[in-house]
Amino acid sequence: MFDSHAHYDDKAFDDDRHKIIKEVHNEGVEYILNAGCNIDASKVSIELSRKYDFIYSAVGIHPHDSERVEKNYIDILTTLSKNEKVVAIGEIGLDYHYDFSPRDVQKKVFIEQINLAKELNLPTIVHDRESHEDIINILEQEKPKIGIMHCYSGRYDLAKKVLKLGFYIGIGGPITFNNAKKAIEVVEKVPIEYILCETDCPYLTPVPFRGQRNDSRYVKYVIEKIAQIKNMDYEVTQKILTNNAKRLFNII
Repeated sequence: MFDSHAHYDDKAFDDDRHKIIKEVHNEGVEYILNAGCNIDASKVSIELSRKYDFIYSAVGIHPHDSERVEKNYIDILTTLSKNEKVVAIGEIGLDYHYDFSPRDVQKKVFIEQINLAKELNLPTIVHDRESHEDIINILEQEKPKIGIMHCYSGRYDLAKKVLKLGFYIGIGGPITFNNAKKAIEVVEKVPIEYILCETDCPYLTPVPFRGQRNDSRYVKYVIEKIAQIKNMDYEVTQKILTNNAKRLFNII
């Protein structure tokens, strides 16, 4: 299994981080992509990828942190990205639900990081919450090399635009929720070769553990749901989803 989006740098894992990481690996999670949300989290992500050969890292500034970036943050991210285990720029994007940073600042920092990803020839991991139109407009304008719409929450008609850009669709725990009608339609209609599975742990825990802290071992429930929706064998689905992530992040 490949958990294509996790946050083991999160404080929710401060008491048992390394214990949990070892446990999930022993339970069949062969690959983990740990995404950074700010400079400090990106550094921890790299440290984890150095310690564990099955963890890879992404570095970036989440829209929540856009207003607080250092003036030279692009230079810092550029230096961090030189680590061989850094395989993407992310988690970057826009978040209009909380608006923790002004929207014009979010857009500026998002675009700057897309340009960095293009310069480094790395995929982007895009966060989009209640900002679908602006996200698509920016992606169409800036034309990043390739990437993933993390924890996709939009409709299928928008997903078609995402696919046209060469992006993958990230599916996480919400696909198991009772109100997941839009997500189910997306999984039904998007080709399996363009879907990635993820946990976003410690958040978005799937059923039947919803409400508890999430971790990478629960990615199997996301895979099971995708297989069910697609009417596919679980093992075949798991293999395809793992290969999709390896292809996107250029992991041999």
